[in-house]
Amino acid sequence: MHHENHLKSSDTIRDIVIGMSDGLTVPFALAAGLSGAINSSAIVVTAGIAEIVAGSIAMGLGGFLAGRTEADHYTSELKREYEEVERVPEQEKTEVMEVFADFGLSETLQRQIADEMARDKDKWVDFMMRYELGLEKPEANRATQSAITIGLSYIVGGIIPLSPYFLVDNSQMALYYSCGITLICLFIFGYFKSKVTGQNAVVGAFKVVIIGALAAAAAFLVARQITGK
Repeated sequence: MHHENHLKSSDTIRDIVIGMSDGLTVPFALAAGLSGAINSSAIVVTAGIAEIVAGSIAMGLGGFLAGRTEADHYTSELKREYEEVERVPEQEKTEVMEVFADFGLSETLQRQIADEMARDKDKWVDFMMRYELGLEKPEANRATQSAITIGLSYIVGGIIPLSPYFLVDNSQMALYYSCGITLICLFIFGYFKSKVTGQNAVVGAFKVVIIGALAAAAAFLVARQITGK
């Protein structure tokens, strides 16, 4: 028996990727920048936690608003499609025929399918939403789920680069441990992110590591230049 492997729950995976990628990178860069300016891990931890809280709320809110916008857009287009199949049914049938024309079906068969589909208004509208507009019905509570997933993923990602600062008083020494831990986590994260999206896993992992390392290095060097250390 033939089994097809397709990616499921892509929206949730996308939200985790958004939250984790920013959660690992932004607090890491912040901690590196502060470590280049001060020697106190306590200050880095305080600033880092404040950033994680603010960042997770901001990212979660962004996910919520994006989800609500998607749901509102779908509802608006759905209402418009129902109005159009009532007001201009022949035009809507023509649009159905155009979809099947792209599949190479004969004009006679296109007409038969359009007439048959018009018998069930709900399925007709659903077809138009999917194949004319390319819109899928959003899951219930999608906006809230997206906000929670992104926010929690950001927190999990943000704690990783900060963890050494809880244990090592000297921030510059803690930075070395933070770099090692975070770059390993970035590699693992990038590897699995690329794996589930069908990309070259190793290349994707190194891309994520390079981006995180460059962000941290830039923040560290800017802080050093400002403080003159």
